[in-house]
Amino acid sequence: MDRVRKTLDALLAKRILVLDGAMGTMIQRHQLTEADFRGERFASHSHDVRGDNDLLVLTRPDLILEIHRQYLEAGSDIIETNTFNSTAVSQADYGLESLAYELNVEGAKLAKRACEAWTARTPDRPRFTAGSIGPTNRTLSISPDVNDPAFRAITFDALKDAYKDQVRGLLDGGCDLLLLETIFDTLNAKAGIVAIEEVYEERGTSHEQRVPLMISVTVTDLSGRTLSGQTIDAFWASVSHARPFSVGTNCALGARDMRPYLAELARIADCYVTCYPNAGLPNALGRPAFG
Repeated sequence: MDRVRKTLDALLAKRILVLDGAMGTMIQRHQLTEADFRGERFASHSHDVRGDNDLLVLTRPDLILEIHRQYLEAGSDIIETNTFNSTAVSQADYGLESLAYELNVEGAKLAKRACEAWTARTPDRPRFTAGSIGPTNRTLSISPDVNDPAFRAITFDALKDAYKDQVRGLLDGGCDLLLLETIFDTLNAKAGIVAIEEVYEERGTSHEQRVPLMISVTVTDLSGRTLSGQTIDAFWASVSHARPFSVGTNCALGARDMRPYLAELARIADCYVTCYPNAGLPNALGRPAFG
């Protein structure tokens, strides 16, 4: 993977690289039914699965591949795998914990397939696959029970082990980078970082063979803090030991409101910086509140 890092360094010395956009809203445009999500394989599954977008890498790979293609055609240099919720922790909501590794392998293969096709068409502009590692639907730093501040819905080791399954799948599927993203709780991110390191150690992967790590935090509102209360500079101090390829911000705020936090990251970080804004949080009517 040292080759990938050198290629990315060379490209970034010349221009800004473009990430893709949202996967969920692209999927929602197709107004899929419960049957679409289930496919034949999960037709008799005990839980409802509509809304489990990650499952579509198995039941509607044609749709996910087409979305990847559209983003590449629009000019993306790096596209994310459709694996944001592909951990046993998140898939437990659908009774599909056992699929975690498979979802990541197949999600990575689909994105890699799309990238290879476009790199072949434009060899002067190679495309790269980033393995999406989401925050899960649990938090290590905050109690979900207002009456019991000490309660935690998951342990650090349990979350770390779930991340390890995801990382193994993404690497085995051929990802060029790993993207630990939408971080609202830095302790969750630390579990992800430890998981990545342990997978590499277990496999005897040298530092030269490791894929570049991208880390992206979410500033939840104009207070400039994560959901668990950290400022941008505190966040960087907490994760800089991982020596990421890039650090950045994503989700929640639109581009305008995100800019000052990105500027702060650019000032203090000793790596590349990423900005992955969306349309901002919905307004009172559920419509995008553009930032």
